[in-house]
Amino acid sequence: MASALGRFGDYVQLLRPYQWVKNVFVFIALVFGEKLTDPSAIVASLTAVAAFCLLSSAVYAFNDIRDRNEDMLHPTKRFRPLARGAITVGEAGVLCIGLLLGGIFLAWRLNLGFLTTAATYMALNLIYTLGGKRVPLVDVIIVAIAFVLRALGGSQAINLPVSVWLVLCTFTLCLFLGFGKRRCEIAMIHEAGGDAVRHRATLVHYTPDLLNHLLSTTAVLSVITFLLYTLDPHTLGGKFRAMFFTIPFVLYAIFRYAMVIERGRSTGPTDILIKDKPFLITCLLWGALTLAIVLRGERIEELLPKMRWPGDPSSEVSRPG
Repeated sequence: MASALGRFGDYVQLLRPYQWVKNVFVFIALVFGEKLTDPSAIVASLTAVAAFCLLSSAVYAFNDIRDRNEDMLHPTKRFRPLARGAITVGEAGVLCIGLLLGGIFLAWRLNLGFLTTAATYMALNLIYTLGGKRVPLVDVIIVAIAFVLRALGGSQAINLPVSVWLVLCTFTLCLFLGFGKRRCEIAMIHEAGGDAVRHRATLVHYTPDLLNHLLSTTAVLSVITFLLYTLDPHTLGGKFRAMFFTIPFVLYAIFRYAMVIERGRSTGPTDILIKDKPFLITCLLWGALTLAIVLRGERIEELLPKMRWPGDPSSEVSRPG
């Protein structure tokens, strides 16, 4: 019995369900498209999330098959089922195919647009696993695009257009998180006395100074794009400009993430989200405030100080003559 439970735990570990939190990006369209009270939209979004969970787990299984020898050299990844020999390559391959077929089936059940995005997501991850992750900068860009595809897929699942600003916000934020993950990897491997190059060849190109520069640049870009999104008079029909007041939470979360990755005790953004309480609480507060604004935005604006917003006729400065 204990042996069976252990085997089951190994398979669950291979799926990496804690990484499914990344698929929360699928819900962006549901929230900002004001579909939170639409049962059919909720079901479609949940189906889209389930599809991405299956597909992403298929990607993780395939990646672990390819990287099992490199993972043996990593201070934490050497405990993965394939790296320590708890699951065979054949067993992982069968599971990978099953997950892929299940994810594609759910995507097909939604609509052709979502199926196309899901197929693009899988093709992009295949490129990443087969060589893209060994090309400096391209590796992080591919990961960021994969997050954008999640957001686009969520929109297609409920047949809503996506704001260009939201696409830019997602892309720049995920670039920041991706470069932060590389910083985590270097710090963790050095902390453990390992060789970063033996684990991931591209890490030799990511010096701490370069990553600090890239983190600073992408942090600024992510904040600016989110700020412009909140100030755009066309955002959500101009009804929920109170999103502007969530900026302090965004800034703190970005600063906290930058601070935590310097310690070399985390494997990446998902690990930080789960284990770092200040970061998690900030994300939850931002999420709660955002939901309140989407659901009761006009009422909340009545309670806030009157402000002049870009694009409002009242904000135009009168000119002589």
